[in-house]
Amino acid sequence: MSAENIGQLVVVLVAFGAATALPAWTRAGERVFVPVTTGLLVLAGLLAAVPTSVVVDGRPLTAVLVVLGGLLAVAGGGPVTARVFALVDREDTGSSLDRAGRVLRGGAWIGALERAAIYATLVASWPEGLAVVLALKGLGRYPELRAEGEGTAERFIIGTFTSVLWAAACAAV
Repeated sequence: MSAENIGQLVVVLVAFGAATALPAWTRAGERVFVPVTTGLLVLAGLLAAVPTSVVVDGRPLTAVLVVLGGLLAVAGGGPVTARVFALVDREDTGSSLDRAGRVLRGGAWIGALERAAIYATLVASWPEGLAVVLALKGLGRYPELRAEGEGTAERFIIGTFTSVLWAAACAAV
């Protein structure tokens, strides 16, 4: 398999990952499509990293890869983060989960914007942008996190780490 073929396969895997990320936003789709989307991202990452040479030939195909990667970063990160929360909150009685949801309003939108910003800074070869994004998010949420107790700060940290790692993985591909 040539370097160009591997590059084309990476683009196709990222496209399928972005396509499976959209139905993962539904309750029914979360259990099925989150593992599929994650598997496609891992496979694309391995294909991009393991061979000595991977070529995405031409500006149009490169632009398509960047756009699809951004879509996968933004759309795929929300359901993945929700799935991680579901695993973490298995033994929660519901009260701390509900309280954290009320305190951290707008989390899905903030997470989507955070993933878009992180993806953009990494693709633009400006890793310092990570610090800017995370500082803005932390400072913006600090008063809410300080005022609340049990579970809220932990959910903020888990959500942020999951979201950042997802966007960084998409940018790495």
